[in-house]
Amino acid sequence: MRKVIDIGKYIENGVNWLTDNFDGLFNFIKVVGNGAIEGFEWLLLSIPFYIIIVIFTIIAYFKVGRGVALFTALGMILIYLLGFWVETIETLALIFVSTLIALVQAIPLGIWAAKKPSANKVIRPILDLMQTMPAFVYLIPAVLFFSIGKLPGAFATVIFAMPPAVRLTTLGIQQVPQDVVEAARAFGATNRQILAKVELPLATKTILAGVNQTIMMALSMVVIAGMIAAGGLGEKVLEGINNLDIGLGFESGFAVVILAIILDRITQALGQKGNNERIDKLKKIFRKK
Repeated sequence: MRKVIDIGKYIENGVNWLTDNFDGLFNFIKVVGNGAIEGFEWLLLSIPFYIIIVIFTIIAYFKVGRGVALFTALGMILIYLLGFWVETIETLALIFVSTLIALVQAIPLGIWAAKKPSANKVIRPILDLMQTMPAFVYLIPAVLFFSIGKLPGAFATVIFAMPPAVRLTTLGIQQVPQDVVEAARAFGATNRQILAKVELPLATKTILAGVNQTIMMALSMVVIAGMIAAGGLGEKVLEGINNLDIGLGFESGFAVVILAIILDRITQALGQKGNNERIDKLKKIFRKK
């Protein structure tokens, strides 16, 4: 069937125009981005593996509990014994940098959408597009802009992982009790002070849930990013698929699962403290004033 409207051609022309006119900018971003990812990899790889395992185990113990701490220790030891330690560190570096970039953009966007209904009406369909578009599609402009390597993997991951953080930041701000906000305003607080000292603290639990989802979405992109030589566990999974190596595919996939469970439990625990305590505390402060 003949196309009536060729949207793909316009998108292709737009991407080609960007690559032709902003090649220097993309090269600069590639150098900085690869430097950040590889620098974080070098930092983690320079630390003995057992120290990293101990650090993660201690964090899990104090933030989650004894059971998750034991799973963290045993899981990371198993990853090391399977021979995937370097790949796991590469994956952690990619997730860390991608999540950081995503959150730096997503949290301000979420606050803006919560404060401006008109902005929210524009942002929501864009987020719908970002979440429902097949993740493989993001690899095309990523490779055109930055060639293959770690940075295009991070670029595709950022686009795919941003929406949950934006949505949950917006939701968290919108759910702040209006009586608390009005009390703060009655005592002379500016909009900026209300945001920093009332709304963001009360929305912390929901925002951290968005951080958790962003990390999980970033981890789900590991295998896809491995298709463009981003390294890490995803590349091992693809190697197992391409060579029909069941053992390698299962072992590397199992390492991804272990890492996902550890990161999920720890980041979930960070937002467990309920907002009721914060609300009561703020109300007491306003009564004293």
